[in-house]
Amino acid sequence: MILRTKPMRRRDFIIGGAAAACPFAARAQQPAMPVVGFLNRGLPKQSTELVYAFRQGLNKVGYTENRDVVVRNHYAWGKDDQLPGIAADLVQHQVAVIATAGAPEALAAKAATTTIPIVFTIEGDPIAAGLVPTLDRPGGNVTGVAVSKMEVGPKRLELLHEVIPTASTIGLLVNPTNPAAEPLVRDAQAVARSLGLQLHVFNASVDNEIESAFAALPGLQAGGLVIAPDPFFDNRALRLGALALQYSVPAIYHQRAFIAAGGLISYGASLTDAFQVAGAYTGRILKGEKPGDLSVQQSTKVELLFNTKTAKSLGINIPPALFDRADGVINFSL
Repeated sequence: MILRTKPMRRRDFIIGGAAAACPFAARAQQPAMPVVGFLNRGLPKQSTELVYAFRQGLNKVGYTENRDVVVRNHYAWGKDDQLPGIAADLVQHQVAVIATAGAPEALAAKAATTTIPIVFTIEGDPIAAGLVPTLDRPGGNVTGVAVSKMEVGPKRLELLHEVIPTASTIGLLVNPTNPAAEPLVRDAQAVARSLGLQLHVFNASVDNEIESAFAALPGLQAGGLVIAPDPFFDNRALRLGALALQYSVPAIYHQRAFIAAGGLISYGASLTDAFQVAGAYTGRILKGEKPGDLSVQQSTKVELLFNTKTAKSLGINIPPALFDRADGVINFSL
């Protein structure tokens, strides 16, 4: 299966006859389309497939963009302090539904309104995050999809080892300010010992430390790099993929955007699946269902993806058994 990222194409409208002669009158006869505000703390380029998946979910319940609904994307460009202002602006413009792409976005939207429906997609526990009191019929104006934080970090190291079995040293990039970093490193070291690998841990919590880690890999003769999931890295998935390509490093992360930018493998929770469900929930709310009556859905799907052009450029032959297990192959021009 070949998955290609393509820009969404908007429907062309041709107005003729009497409507062309009096466009404002014709427009007035049509009911206004509901507007969905899509709030995302990240960057537009790395969110393309998530927005597309959200629209697919809307389509499944009968909503086509620019025919039945308008979706307006609002990005914070990695600046969380901008989220409250963007959420307030969506409320001021009285959008029909606010869809959010993470916990910070959902919390900002929840703080901004108690009446406009909010549909979130988050990784982790929405109850612990303070978004809903219960998963079943949460009440209020908030519901959505929770992506389970399944710990697959050790599995990423195993997958990279399957792809490059001759490598004896592997790098692990973590953000030391993340509370999950220490147990993740401990688990990865245990897996590395069982595989007979030497694991070199790089800490990065600012941009220049990421650059330094990649620059140090050739000197250590590291055959690959595992990047630990972290919000700091998530906002730099495109940069991480580009660096992996620049330094010719076989690398694995958990986001599609990473391999779209040149990384070799992604393995993690399927956010596209979750955003499709969120889009369908949004459509159901537009049809009149109340968010408080819609149980929070829990997504447990994990996907494995490869960038075959990166593999070719690195001279790597991905084992056929791994291809059979993959959920897709992303074949981007590099």
